[in-house]
Amino acid sequence: MRYEWLVGLRYTRSRKRAQGRNRFISFISLVSMLGIALGVAALITVLSVMNGFQEELRSRILGVASHVQISGYDGALDSWQQVAEAALKNADVVASAPFVEEQGMLSLDDAVRGVIVRGVLPAEEEKVADFGSYMRAGKLDDLQPGAFGIVLGAELAQALRVRLGEKVTLIAPQGLVTPAAVLPRVKQFTVVGVFEAGMFEFDSGLALIHMRDAQVLYRMGDRVSGVRLKLDELFAAPRVGAQLAASLGDVRVTDWTRSHANFFRAVALEKKMMAIILFLIVAVAAFNIVSTLVMAVQEKYADIAILRTLGASPGSIMAIFVLQGTIIGLVGLAVGTLGGMLLATNLDVVIPALEQVLGTTLWNKEIYYITEMPSKVLSSDVISITSVSFCLTLIAALYPSWRASRVNPAEALRYE
Repeated sequence: MRYEWLVGLRYTRSRKRAQGRNRFISFISLVSMLGIALGVAALITVLSVMNGFQEELRSRILGVASHVQISGYDGALDSWQQVAEAALKNADVVASAPFVEEQGMLSLDDAVRGVIVRGVLPAEEEKVADFGSYMRAGKLDDLQPGAFGIVLGAELAQALRVRLGEKVTLIAPQGLVTPAAVLPRVKQFTVVGVFEAGMFEFDSGLALIHMRDAQVLYRMGDRVSGVRLKLDELFAAPRVGAQLAASLGDVRVTDWTRSHANFFRAVALEKKMMAIILFLIVAVAAFNIVSTLVMAVQEKYADIAILRTLGASPGSIMAIFVLQGTIIGLVGLAVGTLGGMLLATNLDVVIPALEQVLGTTLWNKEIYYITEMPSKVLSSDVISITSVSFCLTLIAALYPSWRASRVNPAEALRYE
C-alpha cells in the first residue's frame, strides 16, 4: 500500500487513545458522513416517489384517454374503418377503436350535471383503454346498441345520487327545429355501470354510452368523431402521430403528450425543483468536509512537516487529505444510497408504521385514490445522484488539501 493511502486511512479512523481535538475532528467527520447519507437518502426517496406518482398518473390518464387520436377537422370522421385500417399498418400501433364524443347534460330529479358523452364499442374500447379494471359496478359490455344504457364516473353518479338500474335523462345541445321553437333532444338512459379511474376530470365529467346510441342521439349517421389508437410504446406517440398525419392526409392527429402537456410539464418541473432543493442539502453536508479537513490540517501541521522533511512531495501531502475527504464522502454516499433505496422500495411498510407510531394519517386513500404511496427507483436517478454528490465531496476536499501541501516544514517545526 502506498504511504499516502496508509496515512489517509489512519487520519480518517478514530483511535481509542485519541483525546481532545483529535476526537472532536473524528466526530465532525462522522457528522459529515451522516449529513451526506441523509441528503442522498432523502434525494433518492423523494425522486422515487415523484417517479411513482408520474407513472401512476400517466397510467390513470392513459387508461381513459388514448395514446393517439385521429379525428376530422369538422368534428366528424367519414369512412373511419379505412382510417383505422391504415393506422394499424403502422408497426407501433397495436389497437384502434372508433368513438363518438359530444357534450351533453344529465339530469335526475333536481340534480343536473354537464358531461362529456363518449359513444364507444365496448369490445373495441377495451383494447385501447382500461375501463374494465376501473369498473366499480356493472360491466362495460352491458352497453348494448338500442338499449340506451349508460356508464357513469363515480363522482358523477354520486353528484346525481343515482344507482344501478335507475334512469337518467340525457339532454343533447343540438336542437330539434319545430314550428314553435328549437327544442333540445332528450333521451332517457338506464345506468348499467359505474367506473372510477381515480382522476377527478374523468370521474366527475365522463359518461359512456354505446356508439350506435350516440350516433342516433347526435344524428351522425354512420360517421364518428374519430378513432383512438393504442401504441406498444407510449413515448413513441409524437413520432407515430407525425407519421400518421403525413400518411392519412386531411385529418387531425393528436397524442397524449399534447392533450395533457401542461399537466405532465408541471409534474416534471416539480420533480426538477425538488431535486435542486435536495441537492443543496447534499451540498451543505458535503462542504462540512471543508471544516473537517481544515481542522485536520491544523492539527497535523507537525506531522505534515515531518513527512516533508522525509521527502514527501506537496502532491503526496495533498493526496493524503484528498483521500481523507473522499473516504468520508464515499462512506456517506454508500450508506445514503443503500438507505434511500431500501426506504424507497419499502414505503408501503414504512408509511403504515409511521402512521401507527405518530397516531395520524399520512396517506389518505380517499383523497389520493391510490391505496399506497407509489414509488419507482430509476437507476438513472441513482447514478446521477451519486455522481454529483461524489463530485461535490471531491471539490470540497480540494482546497484544504491544497493548503496542507503548502505547509512550510521550517515554519511548522519552529516551536516544536
